[in-house]
Amino acid sequence: MKHTLPHAKALSGRDRDLALAGFLSLAGLFVACLVTCNLVFRKFFTLDMGGFTFEQSVGLLAYPLTFLVTDVISEVYGKKKANMVVVSGLVASLVTLGMVTLAGGVTGAGWSPVNDAEFDHVFGQTALAVGASMAAYLVAQFIDVRFFHFWKHRTQGRHLWLRNNLSTIPSQVLDTATVLGLLCVVGEIEWARFGTLMMNGVLFKTLVAALDTPLVYLVVGALRKRFGLAEGQEVEL
Repeated sequence: MKHTLPHAKALSGRDRDLALAGFLSLAGLFVACLVTCNLVFRKFFTLDMGGFTFEQSVGLLAYPLTFLVTDVISEVYGKKKANMVVVSGLVASLVTLGMVTLAGGVTGAGWSPVNDAEFDHVFGQTALAVGASMAAYLVAQFIDVRFFHFWKHRTQGRHLWLRNNLSTIPSQVLDTATVLGLLCVVGEIEWARFGTLMMNGVLFKTLVAALDTPLVYLVVGALRKRFGLAEGQEVEL
């Protein structure tokens, strides 16, 4: 059985400008969340939830938003644009790493509010640790986009909730396992904590993936209405 989707809709004038502005805004949100995660992911927090202890990296707080954004971009702007945003996130992360490394290599002034030791303690990420984060990011994001469009074609553009969850949840589970495993290998965290962090990360990300579905519907619905898109139809930019 051949699965077809509506042809992408070409926009012009003000509509095209608004569509482009929307895409750039979503891409900016994606990059901001990703860079934030890479800067803060080495800090871990603990929450006591009535007998259950939740432990995870603070990077977990912003990272799920990146999957929400790529799902919205995939649905409205298409697979090619979603992959472009993933690549731009990688470039932004590498530039940020380079700038942080350069800043760490410059000797701080004696009167600097943040001295060299304090700066290195917070931002002194090893290249291997950041490499682990980047490897996990690339694998998870590209799989998320691929799975999303696989289900979009299988359902002929229907059931947005299905592809939102069946793309996000598996890719986030893979991301969690990859980054934690690599961080254990390079010695950033102990192997004894892998199981707990893995379980907590999967539970949190699965819950967020389910809870963000109404938000995906809200954003996609607003964009569809504004640009007159049919179910499953994409904007051509």
